[in-house]
Amino acid sequence: MDGFSHLNKNGEAVMVDVGEKKITERTAKAFARLIMQPATLGELLSSELKKGDGLAAARIAGIMAAKKTFELIPLCHNIPIESVEIRFDNNGKDELYIYSFAKCSYKTGIEMEALTAVSVAALTVYDMCKAIDRGMRIEDIHLLEKTGGKSDYRI
Repeated sequence: MDGFSHLNKNGEAVMVDVGEKKITERTAKAFARLIMQPATLGELLSSELKKGDGLAAARIAGIMAAKKTFELIPLCHNIPIESVEIRFDNNGKDELYIYSFAKCSYKTGIEMEALTAVSVAALTVYDMCKAIDRGMRIEDIHLLEKTGGKSDYRI
């Protein structure tokens, strides 16, 4: 079972033992894109949604989700998160871009927290806008960068 650190020699799921690893600063950045009608994006960006400020709700939801990642993803470690940020951008017509940045000083990475943050932020925007745009699509959720540990990764 080489290469799959969450499986033991019998192929059974295990939580990776990070006890002997060194504590290092670790960061991760993730991305998600929502495609929606231009009018929907306009209402979202101008805080005119009937449900309230969709971006504020999504920012809080993303941060909260990062903090709960270990409860959502099996075998994920409960890590001491130092910082989570959610940022939004758009293409000026029909796409909302969501970026997360997460940081910790620990023995294992924070990629799952960054990915969970953008995923839940995107789902929250969907929920806030679904009454006016059922055709929205959440696409392209991926890790942009990770630092710390054995190796760094950047797209």
